[in-house]
Amino acid sequence: MKLPRFGVEEWLNVHEKSAIYDIAGVSIKALTLEELFDLSGIDKDTFFNQLLKKKMDYGWIEGSPEFKAQVSSLYKNMPVDNILQTNGATGATMLALYALIEPKDHVISMYPTYQQLYDIPKSLGAEVDFWEVQEDKGWLPDLDQLRRLIRPNTKMICINNANNPTGSLMDASYLKELVAIAKEVGAYIFSDEVYRSFDHPAPSIVDLYDKGITVNSLSKTYSIPGIRVGWVASNAEVASILRDYRDYTMICAGVFDDMVATLVLKNKEAILERNRKIVTENIALMDAWIADEPKASWIRPASVSTSFVKLEVSRSIEDFALELLQKYGVLIVPGNRFDKESHVRIGYCCDKEVLQKGLEKLSQFLHKC
Repeated sequence: MKLPRFGVEEWLNVHEKSAIYDIAGVSIKALTLEELFDLSGIDKDTFFNQLLKKKMDYGWIEGSPEFKAQVSSLYKNMPVDNILQTNGATGATMLALYALIEPKDHVISMYPTYQQLYDIPKSLGAEVDFWEVQEDKGWLPDLDQLRRLIRPNTKMICINNANNPTGSLMDASYLKELVAIAKEVGAYIFSDEVYRSFDHPAPSIVDLYDKGITVNSLSKTYSIPGIRVGWVASNAEVASILRDYRDYTMICAGVFDDMVATLVLKNKEAILERNRKIVTENIALMDAWIADEPKASWIRPASVSTSFVKLEVSRSIEDFALELLQKYGVLIVPGNRFDKESHVRIGYCCDKEVLQKGLEKLSQFLHKC
């Protein structure tokens, strides 16, 4: 098993701590524990008194019953036994692909997307075809192209809904047509759903298809990336397979992490309301900047925390992004990390002041190039 370097993560790992204006990350502005307690209405002393009395053992291996019940409630008919807690959505994705993909399997992956979805299957010996998003279709891939790609032996179709980096969203009617195509050959549909839309949330793939597998986490939409808690939800047969492989990939998420994760999910409506406001206000700033900046354009994303912006630059987009960071302190993700030159990923759900200043300096640099 040999994996290439992870383009986006490598870029962020090297550069994010040197940024003054980080508009590259695509989580919605992270909560502090104090803010979480305020939103939940819980007394912090009560929480920490409970924590002080907890044994720091392995805790609940698959996630506490309270955690699993909260995750189950996010779906229409998902038994708690089919929920497995993981180390973020990256851990969930690794688990599902490692457990289900074998050499010579055929996998179709949306492209570009989060790199795990195609490079892990490749590393396991699968043949991977790219189902490419199309700019003229609002950054959605063409379902007719999928019909041409699919084979009788297609094992899995991998999607990211909403998409990273573009923010495009497959709605219910699109997903139903996708499911019909997958059913023809009995393929799994693996769906990374960490970017929840605040406008018209699409249904989860597990609510539409028995062979759907979804992963999610608290990192993006719920603003708690620091505890590294995610999950995978599937049918009972798949959950049983994943359970066996999970013993090889992790033991537990940790007692403290599970406590915080459960608190987040119990108070999700308050958190989502806070985050809806951030998305709405900050995307309005992006709209205004795009309208005023002649060298920038975009296909407006769904109300999610990632966006893909086209810039008029006559040089390598990575060289542009590196000089922007070095001279102006602004961090963006260059589009070549998604195989798209002339584009950059901007995570606009950071502090409003950081976004405003970052866009201002991006414009200054654009007009010097």
